[in-house]
Amino acid sequence: MRKGAKTAIVGTVFAVMVGGAGYGAFNVVSALNGDGGGGSGASGPAPVKTGPPSSGEVKETTAAFFAAWEKGQAAEAAAYTNNEVKAEPLLTSYGQDAHITDVKITPGAASGDTVPFTVKATVSYDGKSKPLDYKSQLTVVRGLTTGKALVDWQPSVVHPELKGMDDTLVTGESASPPIEAVDRNGKVLTKEKYPSLGPILDELRDKYGEQAGGSPSVELSIRHADANTADTSLLTLAEGKAGKLPTTLSASAQAAAEKAVKNYAESSVVAVKPSTGEVLAVANNRKDGFNAAFLGEVAPGSTMKIISAATLIDLGLTTANGPAPCPPDATWQSQTFHNLTNMAPNENATLSESFARSCNTAFVKFADSVKVESLTNEAQDRFGLGRDNWKTGIPSFDGSVPASGGPDTAANMIGQGQVQMSPLNMASVTATAMTGAFRQPVIVPQSLDDRELAKARGLSGSTVRQLRSMMNRTATSGTAARVMSGLGDHIGAKTGSAEVDGQSKSNSWFTGYRNDIAAAAMTQEGGHGGDAAGPIVAAVLRAGG
Repeated sequence: MRKGAKTAIVGTVFAVMVGGAGYGAFNVVSALNGDGGGGSGASGPAPVKTGPPSSGEVKETTAAFFAAWEKGQAAEAAAYTNNEVKAEPLLTSYGQDAHITDVKITPGAASGDTVPFTVKATVSYDGKSKPLDYKSQLTVVRGLTTGKALVDWQPSVVHPELKGMDDTLVTGESASPPIEAVDRNGKVLTKEKYPSLGPILDELRDKYGEQAGGSPSVELSIRHADANTADTSLLTLAEGKAGKLPTTLSASAQAAAEKAVKNYAESSVVAVKPSTGEVLAVANNRKDGFNAAFLGEVAPGSTMKIISAATLIDLGLTTANGPAPCPPDATWQSQTFHNLTNMAPNENATLSESFARSCNTAFVKFADSVKVESLTNEAQDRFGLGRDNWKTGIPSFDGSVPASGGPDTAANMIGQGQVQMSPLNMASVTATAMTGAFRQPVIVPQSLDDRELAKARGLSGSTVRQLRSMMNRTATSGTAARVMSGLGDHIGAKTGSAEVDGQSKSNSWFTGYRNDIAAAAMTQEGGHGGDAAGPIVAAVLRAGG
């Protein structure tokens, strides 16, 4: 197995459907000819069929595909798919590299052109064997040029956790020994108890397994085409010795984060300890299994106004109690910006009021006074963002605030334009705003490998006091008040919603702090900040570290 970096894949488990009578009865000659039994006669070639495959064609194609697969005839099985070039290598690896034998496939009742099925097999390697049992499904489509009924090729047909088109299956000694990851208090962290940690624990094992002191296992794994992606373990034939790996995570905060993201689809959250930069929790609820909490690259909406407000203060353009008028709209280089629906304008507003109400036009009006690179410099020099030098312990995105000209100079101020962030980035921004010091987030102690952490100047005491007062106002009487209610006095927050091309609903963003914990969340198409991301952050803050 290979060492790697990014993320493991969360598999989809399909329901078992009883049935399948008739799948064994089909015309072998017709199936091999791929014409669904139509054949050709004296009158010439049969016309190319069109329309959805019939139930008979679905049965014949599926049965033929399963029969070849069970016998280990990879080339023949691939011929029953609409992508032989991709199907054959994976089906070949199934029997050869993965050492999977005694394959028995049982189809369920078809639902139109989709057929669920179960696979029972044996994985054998170096005198060790284990049963393999899983569920998957396939869809039968009509070939674009031939009109034949063919299996629509997806790697997940072979195993539900296979997603990458060029990924393969292998069985052998793992490249990295297993780990027993423990939280900051020594409590064991497992993907069974904390599902979001599955991909992250794979990354930690891949990077730190050897130095944690363990010995390799014998495993059936997915080998990803991307050499920088860690293998995904599917079945352990022989346990290795697990090495103990300390993390900065808090089991209680992690449990709260896991529970909170379950309430909102396509959600991610990160919590950090501002006084140290230690990551306390990271959780994702996503169909694709992507660690968007650390690796997401999306517009952060009005949560960006924390950095924008700091920029205005540090440049001497205004103060928390200084002017920041909130007109109904504002135009910058031919692009007109608006506020949230029903927001009353206030030409006499202070920066604190415009921040707490999340007035877009107040920030856009300052685009005349802010140089193109001002926001970029603030993000890099004060908040440690955008330099691609964070070393958290697993792969992460470091944020991006490019020096964009034109309308994007104004759009960047309100977290749109070219600005991109992850929940990890925004949790760090909030931590820096709280303490004034940038402490690069880490998920494993720096002492583990003596890696060099990113550095930044941080903020002056005056700027911190003003940011904290504005964030506290937002949390107690502004757009975040409803969500943050009941969390005490030492709190602060900022809401955000970000419009994304192609989405009917904005992404929901929220970041906040309570005592010595800062958290940020994002929910794709979740609406306003307080609608989805806000309750997630509040739940994590309530749990504490």
